[in-house]
Amino acid sequence: MQIPRIYLDTSVFGGCFDVEFAEESLAIFELIRSGIYRGVVSEIVFEELENAPQRVREIILTLPEKMLESIAISEEIIQLRKEYVTADILGPKWIDDMTHVAAATVARVDAIVSWNFKHIVRLDKMKAYNRVNLLNGYGILTIISPKEAIINGND
Repeated sequence: MQIPRIYLDTSVFGGCFDVEFAEESLAIFELIRSGIYRGVVSEIVFEELENAPQRVREIILTLPEKMLESIAISEEIIQLRKEYVTADILGPKWIDDMTHVAAATVARVDAIVSWNFKHIVRLDKMKAYNRVNLLNGYGILTIISPKEAIINGND
């Protein structure tokens, strides 16, 4: 059985130190460490982590290399992001959020996991991203918060 690949946006890393989001964020990283999930990040995550507090930056260092996949921001990702911009899903100020979604889509992950309820994990945005994805020959991208990605025993 293939290990599910989940794209982690930067909010999941920061969530480890937020009272509201810590439990589920920490659980996601534990599931990656234990081999239940393979974490996928893009160059944009690394760029955003550069500006984060040191304790947030260090989380990625705790993940086994074999359970972490890094994807470069390719022309294909940039083109899909342009399609999101053209569809007016978000304004240009939120280009990084659209880059996360485009990277996850092009990488064909099993899901993108995010705490970003304003620009990513929101029904109207999910439908808009997936409408563009389908028009451009990609499948449906599953977009969830860490709460939906937690696996507990035989649930």
